[in-house]
Amino acid sequence: MRLSLFFCCVVAGSLLLAASTCPAVAQRGGLAAAGAQTAPDISAYPAQRGLSEAWPRLDPGAILCRTQEDLQRYADSIRAELAGSQASGGADCVRITVRTAITILDRAGPGATHVRLTKEPDRTGWTDAFLPSKAPPPATPVSRRP
Repeated sequence: MRLSLFFCCVVAGSLLLAASTCPAVAQRGGLAAAGAQTAPDISAYPAQRGLSEAWPRLDPGAILCRTQEDLQRYADSIRAELAGSQASGGADCVRITVRTAITILDRAGPGATHVRLTKEPDRTGWTDAFLPSKAPPPATPVSRRP
């Protein structure tokens, strides 16, 4: 098995070497014209800048509950669902669907943060989303190849 794999690699390498030195291939423009893929020239594209990100924010999928008690009821219902039993009482919570800028008003431990939505200043709520006090580092911009 190893011998046949080695033989296939040697044959493939020989074919590539022969194709690169073949006068007919060179006349048509080299391997690129023969159908081989080459890396695109990215120097023609403008440099990408990182988008400014609002911080703090709630990302899609985060939960926002009207009160801290609703957040606790939501957590209890998740625990009950995982245990296979029925949850008692509903929680007044919504799932965030788009990135939402917020202001942190208060923290009640690591799993409960009181927040105000920036675009809706009269709307406050509680979330269990992880919200560190410092913003995460920005994403590394795409670098150009020489």
